[in-house]
Amino acid sequence: MNLQRTNRVGDVYFYHLTRQTVSQALSPLLEKCLSNNWRVVIRGQDLDQLNELDDKLWQGPSDAFLPHGLAGSLGDADQPILLALEGQTYPHDCLICISGAPILEEEVAEAKRVCIVFQDDNSEGMQIARGQWKSLTEAGFAAKYWSQSNGNWELQAEKTAV
Repeated sequence: MNLQRTNRVGDVYFYHLTRQTVSQALSPLLEKCLSNNWRVVIRGQDLDQLNELDDKLWQGPSDAFLPHGLAGSLGDADQPILLALEGQTYPHDCLICISGAPILEEEVAEAKRVCIVFQDDNSEGMQIARGQWKSLTEAGFAAKYWSQSNGNWELQAEKTAV
C-alpha cells in the first residue's frame, strides 16, 4: 500500500527490552511524550496486562505522576495517556504497541510517533515485532531499532523513509 505521508512527522521506534519490564521502559517514554504535549494511546492485547500497567502507573512516584486511564472508563477523551485493547481506536499523537499488539500502516501515517515495545523473553512478541519491522519498512516508513542489551539504549538498526 502506498500511503501519502504528508501528515506524518515521526518514525516508528522499536524498543527491544532486555533489562526492563514494559512498565519500567514506558515511564520515561511517556514522560517524554507528555513533555511534547502528545496524547498517547498504549495498545495491548491482554486486559490483565493493561490493568497491571494501570496499577504500576498509579504506584509511581508522586513527583513523576503520569496521568492516565483505561479505555472504556469515564473521561476517555480527557486522558493524556489511554490504555486500550486492540480494536479500540482513539485519537493520539503517539501510539505505543505492547505485547505484539497490531499496527496498521494508516495509523503509522497519521501518528507523530509509533513505538513498538517487546521483551526479549517473549519469543512470540519478538517474531511479531520482526514482522512489523519488515512490513512497515517495506511500506516506506522510517524505523529505528533500539536495544538495551549493553545496559543503555543503543540504536542497533535504522531504515530511512522511502
